[in-house]
Amino acid sequence: MSDRWKRHGALARLALCAALTGASASAFADTTLTIGTVNNADMVRMQALSPEYERTHPGVHLNWVVLEENTLRQRLTTDIATHGGQFDVVTIGAYEAPLWGAQKWLKPLDNLPADYDVEDLFKNVREQLTVDDHLYAVPFYAEASITYYRTDLFARANLTMPQQPTWDQIRGFAQKLHDPAHGVYGICLRGKAGWGENMALLGTIVNSWGGRWFDEQWHPQIDTPEWHQAVNFYVDLLKHYGPPGPSDNGFNENLALFAGGRCAMWVDASVGGGTVSNPKESQVAGKVGFVRSPHQVTDKGSSWLWVWSLAIPASSKQADAARDFILWATSKPYLQLVAKKYGEESTPPGTRESTYANAAYIEAAPFAKVTYDSLKAVDPAHPTLKPVPYKGIQIVSIPEFQAVATLVGRQIAGALAGRGNVDELLHTAQGAVDRTMKRAGYYEHKPVIQQEPSK
Repeated sequence: MSDRWKRHGALARLALCAALTGASASAFADTTLTIGTVNNADMVRMQALSPEYERTHPGVHLNWVVLEENTLRQRLTTDIATHGGQFDVVTIGAYEAPLWGAQKWLKPLDNLPADYDVEDLFKNVREQLTVDDHLYAVPFYAEASITYYRTDLFARANLTMPQQPTWDQIRGFAQKLHDPAHGVYGICLRGKAGWGENMALLGTIVNSWGGRWFDEQWHPQIDTPEWHQAVNFYVDLLKHYGPPGPSDNGFNENLALFAGGRCAMWVDASVGGGTVSNPKESQVAGKVGFVRSPHQVTDKGSSWLWVWSLAIPASSKQADAARDFILWATSKPYLQLVAKKYGEESTPPGTRESTYANAAYIEAAPFAKVTYDSLKAVDPAHPTLKPVPYKGIQIVSIPEFQAVATLVGRQIAGALAGRGNVDELLHTAQGAVDRTMKRAGYYEHKPVIQQEPSK
């Protein structure tokens, strides 16, 4: 065979290899994907691992816009609603995905490849991202709210944490363990204003007292005994046994406080378990216990369900490349990559059944069982004791909720900072929300999105 034909054969084999193993890479050459995401630890790891994706997809460049949660939501909501086209991939939650999907603001994610194994995704997680049998986002991680506590401090004080504590019990423990002179606060909780910050936690506390956002005719129920009891309890608890300036603390701030050994207890998203259990990131690794989120009058709606997911705006002009990236970032191989790089306990949780069938993960992640049990137990269709016309535990699946809960969250953050009386602020909030619902026409006709009433 001549050298010419040998060279031709070698080039043909190289071309065939590229076609079989790197078709997507060549298809997306000279592509820049702009990704909007939140500054939570798991998303920061995703950004850190993105060179692995770029290495196998030469010509694809990932442009990251990493923002604080409230800021990210404002940016994404404006861009999506106006079809601005600023982002190719967005990080959104269980609130936005069905609403934006129903508006056709997101690309549907149909016909996913067999090796992605969509059936491996938790069913109740997939349901939060699905409208009319179309999946509009893929879950990056899912979380319930759980209780974190310092086992060493509990042992020293001869205290025993129940597997399903009440809020009254949590208050009693906080009172006994509050020791600010030695830099330890009885409890850390979200206080930062925002529908996804303080109101996420407060939504579950109100549910625990048997409260609800709206009655069956969509009249707000904020100025009710259940809300007054729950919010006064929360404000009093943090004022007496929380850290200074709690109205400035959201998820990330409290995670840093707890991982730094400053909190005896913390009630928040189960996804923090990976950080507080990792000796490289936590001063209290090996000294943390995990139990279910507190309840009070009822355990219905006492733990939230949230899904941080990746979606593609309908305005993206690079939807195929964006789809390839989000499938990579939510795939089984990506979870294995995180485990190899950061440790098994740092695997993004709550999305895949196979994660919880992995003995190495279960052994490395002491929070895995309570996360799994909590996610399986939550029921967004029946979030509290009384009947409601909506779906959602710490959220209400209507477009107006974002504005309504932001308004209420600011009022309560003000009370926490000493600016006003809880009872008066709730009365004021009731009137403001009532006006919003009237303007939106909820009292004249049924809203566009209807959910099964709770039972």
